Amino acid sequence: MKVSDGYWMNKVGYNVHWASQIYEIKADERSVTVYASANYISNKGMTLGGPVLTVTFTSTLENSIKVRIEHFSGTATKRPSFMLYEDGGFKPVINRLSRGGWELISGKTSVRIGCEKKKWDISYYYGGRLLTESGWRTTSIIEEEQWHRRKIEAEQSQERFFARFDNGGNTYIREMLGLSVGEFIYGFGEKFTAFVKNGQAVDVWNNDGGTCSEQSYKSVPFYVSSRSYGVFVNNTGRVSFEVGSENVSNTAFSVQGESLEYFIFGGDSIAGVIERYTALTGRPALPPPWSFGLWLSTSFTTDYDEKTVASFIDEMKRRDIPLDVFHFDCFWMKEFQWCGFEWDGDKFPEPKAMISRLKAKGMRICVWVNPYIGQRSASFAECAEKGYFLRNRDGSVFQCDMWQPGMAVIDFTNEDARKWFAGKILELAVLGVDAVKTDFGERIPTDVVYSDGSDPYCMHNYYSYLYNKTVFEALEAAKGSGNTCLFARSATSGCQQFPVHWGGDCFSSYKSMWETLRGGLSLCMSGFGFFSHDIGGFESTGTPDLYKRWTAFGLMSTHSRYHGNSSYRVPWHFDEESCDVARHFVKLKGRLMPYLWANAVKSHLTGVPMMRAMAVDFGYDRNALTIDTQYMLGDSLLVAPVFSEDGECSFYLPDCGVWTDIQTGETLPGGRWYTKRYDYFGMPLYAKPGSVIVYGEYGGSADYDYLKGMRIVVYGLEEEMIAEAFVYDGNCNQRADIRAVHRGDCIELTVTGTDKPFTAESSQGTDIVVIN
Repeated sequence: MKVSDGYWMNKVGYNVHWASQIYEIKADERSVTVYASANYISNKGMTLGGPVLTVTFTSTLENSIKVRIEHFSGTATKRPSFMLYEDGGFKPVINRLSRGGWELISGKTSVRIGCEKKKWDISYYYGGRLLTESGWRTTSIIEEEQWHRRKIEAEQSQERFFARFDNGGNTYIREMLGLSVGEFIYGFGEKFTAFVKNGQAVDVWNNDGGTCSEQSYKSVPFYVSSRSYGVFVNNTGRVSFEVGSENVSNTAFSVQGESLEYFIFGGDSIAGVIERYTALTGRPALPPPWSFGLWLSTSFTTDYDEKTVASFIDEMKRRDIPLDVFHFDCFWMKEFQWCGFEWDGDKFPEPKAMISRLKAKGMRICVWVNPYIGQRSASFAECAEKGYFLRNRDGSVFQCDMWQPGMAVIDFTNEDARKWFAGKILELAVLGVDAVKTDFGERIPTDVVYSDGSDPYCMHNYYSYLYNKTVFEALEAAKGSGNTCLFARSATSGCQQFPVHWGGDCFSSYKSMWETLRGGLSLCMSGFGFFSHDIGGFESTGTPDLYKRWTAFGLMSTHSRYHGNSSYRVPWHFDEESCDVARHFVKLKGRLMPYLWANAVKSHLTGVPMMRAMAVDFGYDRNALTIDTQYMLGDSLLVAPVFSEDGECSFYLPDCGVWTDIQTGETLPGGRWYTKRYDYFGMPLYAKPGSVIVYGEYGGSADYDYLKGMRIVVYGLEEEMIAEAFVYDGNCNQRADIRAVHRGDCIELTVTGTDKPFTAESSQGTDIVVIN
């Protein structure tokens, strides 16, 4: 939200009142409250009017500072709230500073507050290291003049789904936090714009805009800095960020209303910051092992029936391309009747028997749903009569023709509607459905009435949370904890608890493949542990060349699915070599499952994403901070997709030793960029120096005994260096601990927690001595 006209003036229509003076400070055992005046008060006559901000600093979670800025405290708006896992028993340390200010300490993170009657002066530290600060002309109240408001509302009313711009107010609270020299900002959810967000204006507002626009399916009011701190704005409505894009020395964020609350997290690394953020907003559930295998879809608008589905599965088996999940997209239901949860009887007359036949072929089954119900669906009248839909202000059902003629939108604030929707998911689970693709949920109207009275403007993003939570918990009730999986598109803060999330509608082009990766890296920087995308691209149909390159990228992502819009994505529809490439990478990923599964467990326990930007692991290396064409898949494997028809790929190996290509065995020193050319069966897949990667006895499904027949490979272990790894069985009931130490002419290997046979080798050719 830009309101300035240069540095000194404001745009016409806006009045800005800055926190200028720390007029008074009150401290108790848990918090420090500052009364900040908009004017510098030199005598009592100046206290008779004018805005005063009440700013409260506290901590409800170690290594985080909670800040609440209030103007008028008497406003009453029924807003939805993020579910936060705050520690009610946590007590920060509060000290009076010798210079007269105050310090509130939470673990190694602290905030220092200036002196009474002095200028506005707030700074945040981690272990004594400055993170960021706010000072002159930063914290403010913004008032929008009424004529200007009416003009904006008139412009916004032209949007199909947004007849009302906001909740009717004209006040905003804005905070600005300083940017240091050389600092980079990342995150905000799934953003397809440049990975480093410096210089960008970011609106946290969900939309169905595809991967080639600035809009986002998954908007998260959280960002993380290369200086190892993060900021989460605790507001479910539109949060507007200006990342050095208005005042170029600050990251600004504003919300409409009379208050703003945010958390600032400090850490030793970006990973540590994400761990703190997910401790507050929720850790990702652990997807089942089979979900890491290959998924095949019927595509969005293609025509199909059981014969088509069976032919795809049989042909994949005939060509020895292992497949774990088959997905039925929207036309498992009859046209004009989405999402009524009724199978199209003409195409699928015996759904339960059909699913049983498919499961006998070794398939897990996923089906598509969305939260909109078309008027022709048999469920429409029932839901309308019982009040399960969002309503217009006059009490009538909100309807539009956006995705289905006369469709209405489920009201998930209505407990009975939620139970009804969950019941439909349970019915699918009884039929044998294992996973649900929760599509849409982004273009949610704001000029509507919710059954619980929630402000619809603040519900717009939060709707995705209620939608995905309802489906996830219904599946969990049927399948049990640890065996539940979504394939979700819309999201906001907290939705990382309901994996997996995929990257939305991308074009079949190399540019869109790169957009998809940027969006995934930004999403994972925002606390999402797992990520997938449409292999080959969703819109249009790409070339065999693109399909093969995207196959390698897709199979080296946490979750892997072939899916498209109007054409099938089976590999033989492209060329015969596409089948060979698919087989190669499916089996490679299958052999890597002991390693991948251990890293999935780690993501579940810590919140640190499994698929992550180089900056997360190598923040000390300036070269790694801006890279958005490669990533780490788990702790030890670097992946660089090939984005060109000629097979040329440039990639960077961080400066931490000698890296090893896990396919060819080639070793390269770190701290350098490389450019190499790859055939369709190759791509940069490098093991980090000093790591242990465990391969398994893959037999055609990603769900197998990872402890049986382990092949333990030690990579780049230098003299006296120690490397460790863990291997879990699929139920996490048993864990093998692996420890390698390079001593003299050999590597000593200790494996505990399993008595199953294994083999071990060193990529350096060094002898392995098993000492347990």
